[in-house]
Amino acid sequence: MMSRQTVLITGASRGIGAATARLLASQGINLCLNYRSDSAAAQAVLEDVRAMGVDAIAVQADVSKEAEVVGLFATLDLQLGRLTGLVNNAGILQPQMRLEAMTAERINHILTTNVTSQFLCCREAVKRMAFSHGGKGGAIVNVSSAASRSGAPFEYIDYAASKGAVDSLTKGLSLEVASDGIRVNGVRPGFIATEMHADGGEPERVARLIKNNAIPMQRGGSADEVAEAISWLLSDKASYSTGSFIDLAGGR
Repeated sequence: MMSRQTVLITGASRGIGAATARLLASQGINLCLNYRSDSAAAQAVLEDVRAMGVDAIAVQADVSKEAEVVGLFATLDLQLGRLTGLVNNAGILQPQMRLEAMTAERINHILTTNVTSQFLCCREAVKRMAFSHGGKGGAIVNVSSAASRSGAPFEYIDYAASKGAVDSLTKGLSLEVASDGIRVNGVRPGFIATEMHADGGEPERVARLIKNNAIPMQRGGSADEVAEAISWLLSDKASYSTGSFIDLAGGR
């Protein structure tokens, strides 16, 4: 009997992270659910996935901070064992504004949270999964955004730039670790109905874009649809895919 897979999902308490957790649990995958501050939301997701019969833990950590990332992975090692997959999903969005109004504090907060976190988590995952470190391989999925291609002018260029960095990380790392048994791919969601739009100051942003015919498919996407793409990239069905991206933005 094959041992179960174990996947770490950062930012797992809501949105795409929570949807991915529930989908992977339905497939019998053990989970480490990372969250930064909303323990009640993380606990609700944890209860849902445990009810599906998998081993799961919820671990609080700010993954933009190196010491907390190291502690997160150490806890996973101790309580769940061998890591087979990482979903780098944690990220933030700040209120919409033009670049000329942005402060260095805001820009650095976005870059540290959205970019440094993914570098650190990838680093720790590679140390555990790479053949050269005694690992047995694995898969990493980095959650980027359609904003990395559009630049998000007049709204959040800083967020778009952070996701452009995630795309470069995904491509470069995929080449570094391809011979080490690790696949690294990305998803680029856009116009997904999650709480993140409220963080940007416009909870009904997707509805506005639909009304303005800005989305070719004339609807927003769901977190569940993004979770399906993440699940596929983690799975053996995507065994020959690395350094690739799945765009989920309704044609944009």
